[in-house]
Order: sequence, then structure tokens, then C-alpha cells
Amino acid sequence: MIASLMMYARPELAAAHDRYWAALREALANRGTRSPAQLSNDADALTVWRAPDLVLSQTCGMPYRLWLHDEVSLIGTPDYGVPGCAPGQYRSALVVRADDPRDTLADFATARLAFNAPHSQSGFAAAYAAAQRAGFWFDERVETGAHQASARAVAEGRADIAALDAVTWALIQRHDAFAASLRVLDWTQPTPGLPYIAARTADVPNTRAAVADAISALCDGDRDALMLRGFAQIPKADYLAVPNPPM
Repeated sequence: MIASLMMYARPELAAAHDRYWAALREALANRGTRSPAQLSNDADALTVWRAPDLVLSQTCGMPYRLWLHDEVSLIGTPDYGVPGCAPGQYRSALVVRADDPRDTLADFATARLAFNAPHSQSGFAAAYAAAQRAGFWFDERVETGAHQASARAVAEGRADIAALDAVTWALIQRHDAFAASLRVLDWTQPTPGLPYIAARTADVPNTRAAVADAISALCDGDRDALMLRGFAQIPKADYLAVPNPPM
């Protein structure tokens, strides 16, 4: 068995994530589903997502539609209460340095984009869609491996702009001092948020009910720390309808 909740993991949230996983394990056990004692948040993400004994994990919309949608069970989508989005949806903040005088996305047509990974919906696909609407694509790009690293690259002048998952951006603002040197230029269009998945053989109704129960069981402090507001059911077709950038 394996499980992970690595997408929004960071040291400041470790204790809250541990308590959330404990609540998830209890809720799963109450419905007859065994789960591992520890999360495998440091394991290779794609290996975890494709594991035949995956109990629960969270993936990104782009890997889900590219590789996983026929290999896993879609459990549901955590709702993080992202402003301007329906429950379960999210969008990206287009973040630039606070002292950068450019004030529209089109002004950044010759800028350097920092992005976490080419298969990221919020860091790459959303940036591509926004830039295309503005009539260009970034010729200069640097891959950083993580949203936090992209934000830091902009803050330190190694890049000019980054598209950051709204939840990650909110966490950066809470926990990283360098966020003060950044500002939001604009927001991308909402898309379905990061879904919870399990193995194809999973008991989907019971797993969905367990997740909903675990979120409800969190104390107010942990719910605020993890930004969890509820659990939404977004159809698979909505994920698959989001366009992919050229690969």
C-alpha cells in the first residue's frame, strides 16, 4: 500500500498534514479500507500515482488528463476556497517583482518565465493559455522544479514572471519572507483543482465519504493551515476538457 499528499506539503504544515492523514486513515478504516501508517511524500510522484495499490494521493490536472485518467480512480477535489473560483476550482497568480514597472501581461512578451515543470497545469499550461490570449509565448523559460523555487527565482531576478498555483501562492505569502518583494500582475482563468486519486480497484464511494469525513473532522486551526474548505465532485470530462500546451 502507498499514499501521498505531496502537492502542498511544506515543513510548516507537516504537523497539520500528519493529523489530516491520521483522520483520513481512521475514516478509511471505519469503511474497511486499510492504509499505510506513513505518507510517501518523498517518493517519485508518477510512480506513486501509477501504483496498483495506491490508497490515496493528490495529482495535478495536467498529469491526470495526459497520463492517468484511464489508469486511476478519480475520488474528488479538495476545495481550498480560492477567491474567484467555484468550489474545487483554482487558478494561477501571474507573479512579478513588486518594483517591475510593467503592468500588463503583454508587456512581458520578451521576459523570462520561471515554471515548475512542463506537465504542470498551474505553472505551465495556465501560463501558456494566458500568454496566448495576450498574443505571444515566452521564448525565454527556466524550469525550477517547484512553485516556491519559481517564486524565489522571480524575487531574486533570475526570472521575470511565474504562474503560481493560487493555493501555493497563498502559502508562500504566509510563510516566505521573499513574498514581500513580489506582486500579482494578473490571474489566469479558473480550471478544476488538484484532484485526489486512488488505484483503479479502489472503493470509490467509500473513499470519497472517508475524505469528506476527514476534512470535517479537522480542527479549525488545521483546516486553516491546510486551507481546506470542503470536498467537491468535478466530473472527469471537465478535467479532460482543459487544453494542453504544445509538448
